[in-house]
Amino acid sequence: MNTKIVLAFASLVATMCVTTTHAHARTASRAQAGMASWYGPGFHGKRTASGERFNTHALTAAHRTLPFGARVRVTNKSNGRSIVVRINDRGPFTGGRVIDLSNASARAIGVSGVAKVALARL
Repeated sequence: MNTKIVLAFASLVATMCVTTTHAHARTASRAQAGMASWYGPGFHGKRTASGERFNTHALTAAHRTLPFGARVRVTNKSNGRSIVVRINDRGPFTGGRVIDLSNASARAIGVSGVAKVALARL
């Protein structure tokens, strides 16, 4: 195979990876709004996507794209209460939701089922 073609292809792939990573970082750093739910029963003690054990009493959450360890302020739009959570899992897997909160996180901001929330990455 022609060396110039291989080098051009490698350069193109590298550029695409960097561009995709930067676009994802920009999206992940923006504020989001949407529906939040909580999870916990049946998951307590099981491994999360990050590898740590899920603790329904910890201030954690699941998000589809934010990196593990990211801290996010979640504000309940109906009452103005907010909490800072740490992302340690992937989800939610139910359409229309932007975040799944641990039971402790949900209770802290008054979410007992599903609620409209605003997210801000810290």
